[in-house]
Amino acid sequence: MKINKIGLALAFSPRMEAMMAEASRLLHAYHAQLLLVHVGEETQEAKNQLQALLSKSQIEPSQVKILWKKGDPADCILSACKEEQVDLLIAGALKKEQFMKYYLGTIARKILRKANCSVLMLIDPSVDRKGFQQIVANAEDSAYVEDAIAAACEIGLREKAQWLHVVREVKLLGLTMSSMDDCTEDQYNELRNNLMRTEIKNVEKLLARIPHAGLKINIKLLSGKSGFELAQFAQRKQADLLVVGASPRRFFFFDRVFTHDLEYIFQDMPCNLLVVNPKQRKEVGRG
Repeated sequence: MKINKIGLALAFSPRMEAMMAEASRLLHAYHAQLLLVHVGEETQEAKNQLQALLSKSQIEPSQVKILWKKGDPADCILSACKEEQVDLLIAGALKKEQFMKYYLGTIARKILRKANCSVLMLIDPSVDRKGFQQIVANAEDSAYVEDAIAAACEIGLREKAQWLHVVREVKLLGLTMSSMDDCTEDQYNELRNNLMRTEIKNVEKLLARIPHAGLKINIKLLSGKSGFELAQFAQRKQADLLVVGASPRRFFFFDRVFTHDLEYIFQDMPCNLLVVNPKQRKEVGRG
């Protein structure tokens, strides 16, 4: 994942310092430039607070550009990212009131559907994080699956992750329905095992095209309710980052249409989420 410019949608909130620390860590890891976007009033007090925070986060003035915007938050952030050619936008997800669960609100969903860059949604930004250690990557059949796995491998290598878990969904229901009346239990088990072996080989072929030497990789096949099983697996592994590929844009609209399983994850996020959008490629479905 090529990252020359990182955008940070910044709000003056209790998580402000942690969000800046996360941006600083990635900024130095990728030797990138930082674009700060704040939708709100540009006051001297706010400018002083921001400059103090930049200094504390060890971000030099030459590394950062600050934009103060007024208007619809999502529209302002999206337009700034497009105009400034941002490669990765960092933003914060919201926590449900009275529940230790996170979800994407209206602004975040709009950003994910319309952003022309990759988006990192943080539910638990930390000043002290020492990289993402348990990474889960979704190896779904999609236009950008290879880009997503490549991004997960690169992050894992850069941050010396303990594990990268590459997860692929196996649709056993279709196999069960098609073989229900036509084979014995032993024959069905053989068909099932062949399917599992084929899916593992498909993931191995994908990984063979992506540099990952030195990274510990676990290939995991899941079956069941899409999205739910992926989220449950991420929670069991105590993942601190889930990587998925962006959906291609619709033909006549600018919005992205995410599959049901990803919509489930957006509603009840198990961990930090990276949606990889290889903007350098021509969008699928655009004329």
